[in-house]
Amino acid sequence: MTADRSVPTVVKLGGSCLDDLDGTWWDDLARHGQDRPLVLVHGWSKPLKRLDARYSEPSAILRDRYGNQSRWTTPEVIDDIKTVSATLAEDVLARLKNRGITAERLLGSDGLIGAGVGERWWWREKQLVELENLVGPITGVDPAPLKNLQPAHAYLVTPLARNAAGQEVNTDADRAAAAIAGATGASDLVLVTDVGHLLIDDEPVRRISAQDAAAFRDKGAKGGMRKKLRAAGEALEHGVERVVIGSAAVTELLDGSTGTLITKAPGGAGTSGADA
Repeated sequence: MTADRSVPTVVKLGGSCLDDLDGTWWDDLARHGQDRPLVLVHGWSKPLKRLDARYSEPSAILRDRYGNQSRWTTPEVIDDIKTVSATLAEDVLARLKNRGITAERLLGSDGLIGAGVGERWWWREKQLVELENLVGPITGVDPAPLKNLQPAHAYLVTPLARNAAGQEVNTDADRAAAAIAGATGASDLVLVTDVGHLLIDDEPVRRISAQDAAAFRDKGAKGGMRKKLRAAGEALEHGVERVVIGSAAVTELLDGSTGTLITKAPGGAGTSGADA
């Protein structure tokens, strides 16, 4: 059966690994993009740290009363995110154009991503204090701004959002990619990161069900992987057929050559030698 060429592939580009994506990686993405629309959602962690050393300090990260971590985001941080994102976008769009893929940048806050009320109480120096932090949970995606979803064309989304009060807020890029994938009817969400697989008990997992991934997320996963597993679950709940996490070329991740595949199918986690 011929694949529907109008169905996009959504790819989240981790801010920590963007510098490591070489020409062959972009060649592969462009080949895939000739057959499917692309929606790329980028992170900005490393570019933001390069912009100003203060973003590497522990005080730049807050933890709420539920244990969730977030970058302390002020209006100045939003401006800095836009600054590094514009530079990043210029590079990404040029790479795609040179490989025959037209592309355009889109701020999530320009009508694409809506956000709810953010947490106001955060731990700082072992005290729970009330802070203004421009971070909000994603409440919905309006795919209307993605009006040119077609093969050989890509959108590069900066995952900012706008809340009901009209404020521009920071959101988690993995979960933004998941929400966009669900809203656009994408069959695949690819989370490109700096690790090759999900690891359980130090063993690489080739395939895992959404149920088992959620169980590990709540009991064993830490940091960035915990957020990725949450995003994967949300994508699958919104109709995405499969989510892949890894550090390889997009087509290799999609064909199962490497990375960790997460689907709704029941079953246990599989290590490098077995599938779930």
